[in-house]
Amino acid sequence: MTAIFLRFLWLGCLGFGGPAAHIGLFRQTFVERLGWLSQEQFGHQLALCQFLPGPASSQLGFAIGYQRAGLAGALAAFIGFTLPSLVLMVALALVGSQLLAQTWFPLLLAGLKLLALVVVMDAVLAMGRQFCQHWHHQAMMVATAAALWLLPGIITQFVALTLCALLGAVRGGSDDASHHPAVQLGWRWLILFGLLLILPPMFGLHLFADFYLAGTLVFGGGHVVLPLLQQTVGGALGESQFLAGYALAQLVPGPMFTLASYLGALSLPQQPIAGALIATFAIFTPGFLLLLALSPVWQGLLRRPRWQSAAAALNAAVVGLLLAALYQPVFTSAVHGPRELALAAIGLFVLRSRKVPVLLLAVGLVTAYGLLGTLT
Repeated sequence: MTAIFLRFLWLGCLGFGGPAAHIGLFRQTFVERLGWLSQEQFGHQLALCQFLPGPASSQLGFAIGYQRAGLAGALAAFIGFTLPSLVLMVALALVGSQLLAQTWFPLLLAGLKLLALVVVMDAVLAMGRQFCQHWHHQAMMVATAAALWLLPGIITQFVALTLCALLGAVRGGSDDASHHPAVQLGWRWLILFGLLLILPPMFGLHLFADFYLAGTLVFGGGHVVLPLLQQTVGGALGESQFLAGYALAQLVPGPMFTLASYLGALSLPQQPIAGALIATFAIFTPGFLLLLALSPVWQGLLRRPRWQSAAAALNAAVVGLLLAALYQPVFTSAVHGPRELALAAIGLFVLRSRKVPVLLLAVGLVTAYGLLGTLT
């Protein structure tokens, strides 16, 4: 458990750049460096997480921890990856945003955004080579990315994933289910999911209920959770505090869902730590319970040829999602001119050809960006 916790804690400290960058870090760490799971297993877990509500990267980390050491490993992965962001968001809620006024902070942030860009580019190249070897998978990847560039939004993402999975299933041919063992739904987790949706409002646990409902309804990550939280807790806090928390959540590492930590701390000013923990636990829990409930079904279905073909197509579409995110928001937020573009190209070369650890790459990009800034 300790090894899992420490690995994810470290990734939580480096996890700038949003879900696409987190997925890239997970792939590089757990597939390439540690070999905890194969590229195919990684792709299957990622494809399932993309279909479930909640933060896909946190669910992927939860799934990796679960595969490694059961429920205890999953919780260790979640706590480790979320803890740095949670602590920072609670600290910012308590002491304000003086950090933003520091002269060195913009340079640090710009260098870390370049790190995110390099990591996502590396993930797109590696996963594209693995999951898009055939022309029809390459077509699905490009079509998914093009659709999201032209019509960005969670509806486009869901439609693209669904269509690619259906096309893959059709190409997979017939599937005689009688030759395969039955798959079992994780009913206890599904029942717990339903009870937590119904009981807290009945007993007046409104803080937990509001954030749990938001975690249940959100598909597509942290940016999509904004309007839901604004409708529930945003009114009580005021627009300025709410939007300040949203801005700060984009500046800290880890999942953007820890916006809930900031809002929870402000919602219980007499007990800010308790408020942050309740809100954080509530918003992440629905996605994790659904993952535990549906993962056995998903793994069972993957033993059938038609579903294997559907999963392969889904993996190609997921590479398209990463390719779309590589441009917006990763590239557009990190590259503002030739200086950033040059550093990103050098960083990608160093990461792929020299296999430099991510920490050293982060230090190098931040330092190089700062030095170039003094020369221009």
